[in-house]
Amino acid sequence: MKTILKPILLLFAVITTNGQNKLPYYEIPKQAEEFTAGTVASRMIDGLGFRYYWATEGLVEQDLSFKPSKEARSMLETLDHILVLSIMTLSAVEGTDIKFPKKGAFTFVEMRRLTLENFKKTSDILKSTNDLSKFTMKLKRGNGEVEEYPFWNQLNGPIADAIWHVGQVVSFRRTAGNSLPKGPSFLTGKVRK
Repeated sequence: MKTILKPILLLFAVITTNGQNKLPYYEIPKQAEEFTAGTVASRMIDGLGFRYYWATEGLVEQDLSFKPSKEARSMLETLDHILVLSIMTLSAVEGTDIKFPKKGAFTFVEMRRLTLENFKKTSDILKSTNDLSKFTMKLKRGNGEVEEYPFWNQLNGPIADAIWHVGQVVSFRRTAGNSLPKGPSFLTGKVRK
C-alpha cells in the first residue's frame, strides 16, 4: 500500500505545486519608490510572504505530519498557526473582527493559498498609508472583553511570530529530508533560473 501511495502523493504535490505559481510571493513585488512607515511595514510583510511561499513550496503529506519531538507541533499545526497570525494582522489593517477558522477547516493547499493571500492584502493596505496608528488589533477574550493593541504590537506580536514560525517550517522540512527548493534569493526576493 505504501509503495502505491507514495507516487500518488508525489504526483499530487507536483500538480498542486505547479498550479500554485499564480499565488502571491513567488517573487517579492517591486519595491516602493519612497520610504514611508507604510511602505516599510508592507515590505516586511512581503519578505514574510516570500519566505512562507518557499518554505511551503513542494511540501508533501509526510512533511506535514513531521514533528521534531512529541511535545512539538507538527508542521501542519505550525502552518495552521501561521494562518491564524496572518488573519490577526489582516483583520487589524482591515479594521474587521478577527474570525479564526476551526481547526482542520482547510486542507494544506487551501491553508497555503489563504495565508499568502492574507499577507498580500495586508501588504497592499499598508503600502497605501503613512499612518500606522489607525491599525489597532482587537482581541476578544473568552470572557467577552475586547483588548485593543496598537500597530506596534503587530510588529513584535503576530508579524514577528509568523517570521519565527516560517523559520521553524524550514528547519522541520530539512530535518524531515525535504530541503528548500533551489532558486529563491532571500536577499533580492527573486528566483534565480
